[in-house]
Amino acid sequence: MNPERLRVVLLSRAIAPWHGVGGLERHVADMTRHLVRRGVRVTLVTPPPRRQEGAGGATALPGLDNAVADRRFETRFVSYVTFPFAGRRGTTILDRITAYPYFGRRAGRLAQRLVEDGGVQIVHGLGASALGYARQRARDRIGTVPFVFNPQGLEEFGGTDPSRARLKTLAYWPLRAAVQACSDAADRVIATDEVLAPVVRTHLGVGDDRLCVIPNAVDLDVIDALVSAGSRNADGSAARGSGRLRDGDSAVLLAVGRLEANKGFQVLIEALARLAAAPRAPAWQLVLIGDGPRRGALERQAQEAGLGDRIRFVGRLADEAVHGWYAAATLFVHPTLYEGSSLVTLEAMANRCAVVASSAGGIPDKVQQGVTGWLVPPGDAGALARAIASALSNRARLPAMGEAGRALVERKFSWPAVTARLLDLYDEMLVGA
Repeated sequence: MNPERLRVVLLSRAIAPWHGVGGLERHVADMTRHLVRRGVRVTLVTPPPRRQEGAGGATALPGLDNAVADRRFETRFVSYVTFPFAGRRGTTILDRITAYPYFGRRAGRLAQRLVEDGGVQIVHGLGASALGYARQRARDRIGTVPFVFNPQGLEEFGGTDPSRARLKTLAYWPLRAAVQACSDAADRVIATDEVLAPVVRTHLGVGDDRLCVIPNAVDLDVIDALVSAGSRNADGSAARGSGRLRDGDSAVLLAVGRLEANKGFQVLIEALARLAAAPRAPAWQLVLIGDGPRRGALERQAQEAGLGDRIRFVGRLADEAVHGWYAAATLFVHPTLYEGSSLVTLEAMANRCAVVASSAGGIPDKVQQGVTGWLVPPGDAGALARAIASALSNRARLPAMGEAGRALVERKFSWPAVTARLLDLYDEMLVGA
C-alpha cells in the first residue's frame, strides 16, 4: 500500500516531551515523526500533556507542526487516572497494575470507535495501552482492523531481569494479564531485538507465524545536530573543559543513565578500583551523566575506593551537553544489570564510540565482540575491569570500532531503516487481512 493512503492509530501511555524523555517516550515520538514523514496519517491516542503551558497547544509536538496543518497527524487524549499512593505515574508497581490497564481499556475502546468511523487500516499498540482494542479484536475480528502489538521490554514478566523474575511475576500479575491479552489478540507481535525474540516466545507464547523482529531506533539527524551544537568542535574539548577534566593522554570513560541499582554503576566503580590497582594500569577518568536515588551511595563508594578525583558525577544535562560528552569520550561503558533495547548504547554507537557493555537484554544485537566493542556478563566487576583494560591498552583500534558501530546503526537501527520495516509489516498484514 502507498504510505500516503495508510492511516494508523497508535496507542501509547506516553510520548516525549509531553510525558518525559525516557526510552518509551522517545521511541513513540520518533516513530510518529518518521511514519508521518513517509506520508502515513497517524492518530495518536495518549494521555494529555502533563503541563499544557509551554506545550504549544494540544496537538503540538516537535517536528510535526506541518503534519498537523495538513492533517497527517492528530491526537486523541485519554486521561490517565493515577490512583492514590501510586507515586510517580507509570513507574511504580501500584500504578502499573491499576491505572495503566484502566487507561489501556479506555484508550483501546477509543481506537475501536475510530476504526468504526472508517479510514483506519492498522492499530499499533505499545504495552497495555491497547487493552480495550485487543479485547474487541478477540471478540469480533470482522468489526476490527489488523492489530500489531509491541510489548516493549516485558519488565512485568521479569523478561529483562531474570534475577527478579519471580518477584515481578507475583507483583505484576494484573499488568501481565493485560499484556498477555494484547499479545493473544494481535496479528503480529514485535520483539525489539533478535536476542529478545526467545523471551517474547517464552513469556507470551507467540509462535513464529506471528512474531517479527523490528528494533528500536535512534534519529541520526537529531543526534548529529546535537553533537554539532554540544561540542562546537569535533574533538569535544568544550565538554572536557566544562567537566574540569585533566588534559593530556588520560582516557575519558563515559557512562550515561539514571543512578539506580539496576544500571550497575556500583559494579563499574568496583571494576575501576580494580583497574586502578593493577600494575601499569592505563590512565583514565570517568564522567558519569545522570541523577537518581543511588547518587549519594555511588559518590561514597568512589571516595572509599580512592577514586574521588578520577570520577566526575555531572548530574543531568541537556541533550546538547550529553552529546558533546559523547564527542569527548574515548570509550563508552554501559554496565547495566538488566536492560530492554538500550537506546543509550545506540546513541553512543551513533556518536562513533567504541562500547564496553554487559550482555543484558538486547545489547548483544548491537555490541559485537571485537567489532563494535566488548561484552561482559552483567554484574561481573572482574570481567568489566578486564574489558576496559583491553580497550585502553590499544586505543588506536577504538576509532575503527566506533566507525563500525556507526555503520551498524545506520544500516539496522536508524529510523529510516526501521520505518521501512514497519511499512513492510503493515503491508504484509493488510494483504493477509
